[in-house]
Amino acid sequence: MIPHDQLEQFSPPEIRAELIEAAKSLPGVFTARSQVSEPSSLALRLHHPAGPWEAFLHPSQDEFGHIHRVGFLHLTVPRALIAPLEEAGWIEPHPISRRPEWPDTIVMFYAPRDATELAVAIAVVSASWQQAVNDSSRSTSFGK
Repeated sequence: MIPHDQLEQFSPPEIRAELIEAAKSLPGVFTARSQVSEPSSLALRLHHPAGPWEAFLHPSQDEFGHIHRVGFLHLTVPRALIAPLEEAGWIEPHPISRRPEWPDTIVMFYAPRDATELAVAIAVVSASWQQAVNDSSRSTSFGK
């Protein structure tokens, strides 16, 4: 389990920068200000979204995640990954996902603080991207 608490919810600037670059390198992804969060959050959006309703942070139809200024993420995760990620201590359900009009796939992902945690964050962002582009042909794994 990853020992995080509210005071440790930050990524060093170089780790956050690497996370952003990895997300931007995914095909069809562009970044902009979030449409669904505070303006300082960097949205991960798609030029050609094709995934199901639960692949996006609503009301946006192309934002599948965003990275907050301090490094934690809100993103949609394929349902099959939610329980393992939660049990491993990487995520918790976003409170908004309790509302019936919002997908239950929206999670809060803890801020990666080092290279090992960054690798997990990149794998999870990749899984979120795969869902958003409706690409099940690529496999993604993550560590504990």
